[in-house]
Amino acid sequence: MEKNIGKLLKDLRYKKGLTLKDLADKSGLSTSFLSQVENSKSSITLQSLSKISDALEVSRSYFFPEPEPPSFVRKKSKGDLTLNQSNFIYQSLSNGLPTPLFEPMLVVLLPNNQKVTSSTHEGQEFVYVLEGNLTLVHGEDEYELEPGDSFHMDSTTPHTWFNKTNQVVRLIYVFSSLTKM
Repeated sequence: MEKNIGKLLKDLRYKKGLTLKDLADKSGLSTSFLSQVENSKSSITLQSLSKISDALEVSRSYFFPEPEPPSFVRKKSKGDLTLNQSNFIYQSLSNGLPTPLFEPMLVVLLPNNQKVTSSTHEGQEFVYVLEGNLTLVHGEDEYELEPGDSFHMDSTTPHTWFNKTNQVVRLIYVFSSLTKM
């Protein structure tokens, strides 16, 4: 079932009484980019979605609503990958637990992505590559990850990851907004 991230974003922004400029100031993203996302005229990266989620004080899973009621057990169902107007496909691997400490997702990165600008945000990220070759830029270093490779990092270090190959990349992505205790 297709979810429209732009509509969810616009509805939440209105609900919180924010203008596009307010959200741009809080997220560090441009008003024109945010407007294009809201109107489904631009794709969005997970890094940009993280900045928006932080600015709106919602979990990333807010933009990936689950069709079934919350449960602590998640059973695989056919066709539950979510398409959007972007370069990735995602599937939430949680079942709507309120205020989760971490958010797991299955992500499929479509072929031939352009390198996106590095970003920083609060929290930590863990990625485990299931299929394909993923390019990770962490600080000044660039890494090529293969199936079975993983990384776990503090998200305050400038970073980005993308698929520059002509093959699909599948990975497990886990985000936590918690910092070290």
